[in-house]
Amino acid sequence: MNFREKLHSGVVYLDGATGTNLQACGMPTGVCPESWVLENEDIFVGLQKKYIAAGSDALYSMTFSCNRVKLAEYGLEDSQEQMIRDLVSLSRKAIEESGTTREIAVLGDISMTGKQLAPVGEMTFDELFDIYKETAQCMVKAGVDGFAIETMMSLSEARAALLAVKEVSDLPAMVTLTYESDGRTLFGTEPGTAVSVLQAMGADAVGLNCSTGPDEMLKLVERTLEFAKVPVIVKPNAGMPKLVEGRTTYDLGAEEFATQMKVLADAGATVLGGCCGTTDEHIDLLVKATKDSVITPSDIAKDKKVLTTERNLLEIDTSGVFSIVGERINPTGKKALQESLRAGDTEPVMDMAVAQVEAGAKVLDVNLGMNGIDEKEMMCRVVEELTLAVDVPLCIDSSDPEVIEAALRIYPGRALINSISLEPGKAEKLLPVAKKYGAMFILLPLTEEGLPKNMEEKHASIDKLMGEAAKYGLGKNDIIVDGLVATVGANKRAAIEVMETVRHCRDDLGCATICGLSNISFGLPERVFVNSAFLTMAIANGLTMAIANPSQTLLTNAAYAADLLLAKEGADEAYISGVKGIETFAPATADGKNDTHSKRSDNPIDGADGLSELATAVMKGKSEHVTELVDNLIKEGNKPGDIIDEHLIPAITKVGDLYEKKIYFLPQLISSAESMSKAVEYIEPMLAASGDRESLETVVVATVKGDVHDIGKNLVVLMLKNYGYDVIDLGKDVETELIIETAKEKNAAIIGLSALMTTTMTEMAEVVKARNEAGIKAKIIIGGACVTGDYAKEIGADGYSEDAQEAVKLVNKMLGH
Repeated sequence: MNFREKLHSGVVYLDGATGTNLQACGMPTGVCPESWVLENEDIFVGLQKKYIAAGSDALYSMTFSCNRVKLAEYGLEDSQEQMIRDLVSLSRKAIEESGTTREIAVLGDISMTGKQLAPVGEMTFDELFDIYKETAQCMVKAGVDGFAIETMMSLSEARAALLAVKEVSDLPAMVTLTYESDGRTLFGTEPGTAVSVLQAMGADAVGLNCSTGPDEMLKLVERTLEFAKVPVIVKPNAGMPKLVEGRTTYDLGAEEFATQMKVLADAGATVLGGCCGTTDEHIDLLVKATKDSVITPSDIAKDKKVLTTERNLLEIDTSGVFSIVGERINPTGKKALQESLRAGDTEPVMDMAVAQVEAGAKVLDVNLGMNGIDEKEMMCRVVEELTLAVDVPLCIDSSDPEVIEAALRIYPGRALINSISLEPGKAEKLLPVAKKYGAMFILLPLTEEGLPKNMEEKHASIDKLMGEAAKYGLGKNDIIVDGLVATVGANKRAAIEVMETVRHCRDDLGCATICGLSNISFGLPERVFVNSAFLTMAIANGLTMAIANPSQTLLTNAAYAADLLLAKEGADEAYISGVKGIETFAPATADGKNDTHSKRSDNPIDGADGLSELATAVMKGKSEHVTELVDNLIKEGNKPGDIIDEHLIPAITKVGDLYEKKIYFLPQLISSAESMSKAVEYIEPMLAASGDRESLETVVVATVKGDVHDIGKNLVVLMLKNYGYDVIDLGKDVETELIIETAKEKNAAIIGLSALMTTTMTEMAEVVKARNEAGIKAKIIIGGACVTGDYAKEIGADGYSEDAQEAVKLVNKMLGH
């Protein structure tokens, strides 16, 4: 039985912790773990033999950070292939020496590079993909039995790693992400979204690892199981880390760990193991506690119709409430939009997106087909910007398959393709693209001859295309069928025929349906009334979605009312919250606008709360406009210091508030902070010339010795600078002596320390000790994924913050600002 078959046959046991156990055996902080293991083979082989004896079915190779980016930190990037080969062979050696007769899989362990994708960082998706592809190729050559992509904090990075693995091999691949205390990754992804995206892309098992102990993972596992059709993995820590006699320890004993893991297994998780702090004893008792489990992955498998963003999902239920796909992002007939796109200005697109979401659109169709631009380049840019501007799934709409693939490649979720038909060159090019990137698609029942001549031909076309999709592993839950609306002015049965198709798809095929509304009324007066009546009839017959202008008030109100009258679940709340009061009706203008639509004001970045244009630009992350807006304020007589105090600080404070409320997430926070930083840098020479504002105290910030992760630290630096502090960023993997010397030399008021790994957090205690011995007055604050408030108290730090916004508040409070 190969490992993929084993994953689907019942409970599979993984190994336990590696890093914390190696550290307990003498591995010092600051070294390259992979290199140290190769110099101390017996220790690692001995550890893996213990896991085999405990009952592990799979071993993670010691290649967690064996990619060229991480290896470059130690000058070992040219040794990657040989190191991976040697490290994989150590796991093979452990299996051989164990004498086991069981089949034990060796999984190539892949994790984050430490570099961040744009717009959070500077790395492009393809650059990251290439790094993972190199790593995966080395692992295939080394003879791994599959891949474990683990401890991922970014869904985008997890997607890049999975795509790379799938491109070089058909071996099984598992993916686990690590979640914060709020139930989301550092980048805002929740578990249902993660599993929906990754399983659609071909992951063989999906789940979570690290962060917490098993007792705190139950809700996350249950959320994953709501949408999982693949086996669910859970690999928790042995509780939370604590400092005991200068060493990081975990207080969850093996027996308690096993008891808590049984709860997760009973809930439906079938791939079980341990992360930081777990030992062979933890795995041994875990196996004994759950070995009699009769749950198999097929018992709990769900297969739902789901579109997602990076952060949230939209479940498409054929019996659920109706959804509008906003049609406005399309330059056809919109001269102003065409001119903006040719000038490289995407702000009108963002405005259209926000307005459509405010008006009730649940998905946004994005079509940028026009002359005078590079459609692929513009599509990718717009998709990246839209993922920050709105949080609804995107429908990628283009006649060029290359444009569609380019957009799907970078889209950090599960998108919808508009559309795939049997027209020459469509299905054969786009069906494999849909499968590769895990996208849903709109099935358009057109054939080589064009429009079907009758209902029989239309339904035959649908059946044929679904058969073609099935060859790529795409089924009814990956497909939304277009009802293909004709105009009732030319065909009196046009509406009736659409109803027949909708019922056929819902009742006979189990597919969701969609249509473009406007065709039905083409050539008729007062078209909005025909469209609205047609829509309610179609909804009553089972129509799932429609591509329409959500600002057409009569149309959207009719849809809410139809759902309400059909007694659909949640329709009453949707009607009350979504319906818009109107006194007169007016059809949409040529540009698609409706003058009777009363604009909703519940958008957090709408500017309705009285913030200035500059402040709103900072909140929206519009860095390309901030210097121009600063100039305008200066010309109006505003002082440089007042611009910071009255425009920029209120903006970034509002952004922090939205971040705390989980309306904004890390990408939006960074985008806004970088926009403010650009404005502040532009203003600084004016401040110096006018003497209008003094810099605040000095803060020294560093990632501690042995730790090469810096995303959190970088954001703290950016935010503190934006608030006016003189920040000295010492970088990552910083020696304690340098931190103390710099704080003393610069008379720092605050020292900020960051650590991501449990194996390096003890260095924070060393900095506190050195600060006390040096007698300097700087207060020390700490943070990082593995750090807690209790840990800060244990080591004598003066404060703890869980994120960058909290760090600013903490520093302000400490210094009396």
